[in-house]
Amino acid sequence: MSDQEKTLAMTVLMTPDMANFAGNVHGGALLKLLDQVAYSCAAKYCKNYVVTAALDQVFFKQNINVGELVTFYARVNYVGRSSMEIGVKVIAEHLRTYEKRHTTSCYFTMVAIDEQGKPIEVPRLQLETEADKRRYAAAELRKQLRQDSLEKSRALQVDREEDF
Repeated sequence: MSDQEKTLAMTVLMTPDMANFAGNVHGGALLKLLDQVAYSCAAKYCKNYVVTAALDQVFFKQNINVGELVTFYARVNYVGRSSMEIGVKVIAEHLRTYEKRHTTSCYFTMVAIDEQGKPIEVPRLQLETEADKRRYAAAELRKQLRQDSLEKSRALQVDREEDF
């Protein structure tokens, strides 16, 4: 499978309707775009519909300003039986100065589904470079940490309705 089949880039102009009260791009607006990019990358890779199963390690490193051009770079890092980890890196660019800043990174777990909403098998990920192998190993570790955290969280919960 070529690098083109496991990567995706999308560029969006940040407009005033995306602003929060501080005048920067609202985190929720950015999360929606991140989910759309992860969805598109995963669906392109497996050639099927997918759903979001998890979102890990969202790091908002810097604010994004209204009027900046933002490019989302997505890549399939890991593939399980029906799930895929999609890493997304966000670069904001000032239109007048061309200054570029790495503002956000995160990891989505997407699951391929059939017409009935049941998980389906996805193509194996070909690890062609050392960078591919490194990203895959890091994704495996994140998956294990996510599973460990979920198990610990379940052990602490007596009755979810009482928690809120």
